[in-house]
Amino acid sequence: MKKMQTKTGSSKRILLSIMVMLLLAVLAGCSSAGEAKATEEKEKTEETKRPILIQGPMPIEAENFAARLEDVEIEESGSTYIFHVGTVEGYPVIVSKTGKGMENTAAATAIAIEKYNPAAIINQGTSGGHDPKLNVFDIVLGERTVNIGSMKTGDRAEGEGIEATEWKPMDVMASEGSAGEDPNAEKARYYEGDAELLAAANAVKDSYTKGKVVEGTIGSADVWNNEVDRINWFHDNFGTSVEEMESASAAMISKAYDVPFLAIRILSNNKTNDGAYNADTAAANQEYVYEVVKEYIASLKSK
Repeated sequence: MKKMQTKTGSSKRILLSIMVMLLLAVLAGCSSAGEAKATEEKEKTEETKRPILIQGPMPIEAENFAARLEDVEIEESGSTYIFHVGTVEGYPVIVSKTGKGMENTAAATAIAIEKYNPAAIINQGTSGGHDPKLNVFDIVLGERTVNIGSMKTGDRAEGEGIEATEWKPMDVMASEGSAGEDPNAEKARYYEGDAELLAAANAVKDSYTKGKVVEGTIGSADVWNNEVDRINWFHDNFGTSVEEMESASAAMISKAYDVPFLAIRILSNNKTNDGAYNADTAAANQEYVYEVVKEYIASLKSK
């Protein structure tokens, strides 16, 4: 009888051990499945991060930033539009060389949005000053951008001359009909800079020591204005701080696709106060924009 009890106790211990082992196996399986799912979700999140797009018209305005990217691949669309696809601190960033001018920039912006689905766009580069209070190497954050080349002339017959200061702005986005005949289109359309991009740019402006960083209005057109009276007219009537040839078209396309946008332009010259052209401004602006991008990435990660 005593031996039977010992045998029964031994069987119970074996059964208990088996149950414990099975339980541990189940728990281990659940843990592995949970870890695998977490890893899969993390990888999916990494894959679906929307990149930040940085635009620069000419090589001198894009390649310094592109050189800072990690894990870079170069992709092209057509013979003009080049995209350096890489990362900044592990976050996807694309540097786009748009080419000069409003048409090139609009095309490059639309291509980039359709192809890469960016989370935000920063158009940056050099510009000419319209505000005599600004100097070469000062940077203007585009609180607003405006097309200063979309104009409607006065109605004058042959021999009655040309009066450029009487030309009116023409908003081509104001009407489905003729913008030239619609009185509601006789106004300038301003595109507001994205608030979160502006906040990131202002947060790091103290890191820039080569000039001032201010908010202002950036005017764009396929026109190179060298007449100081004409420059002053734009400054007085459109509130322009600087002029260049790209940002307003990028802002227009970004608005159409509802992509956050900001223009950041450095003064490479200023005819209103005899500020001579300095090519080094292009690199200085890209250094500052790199800090803006890092700040913006940090704000995205904190959400």
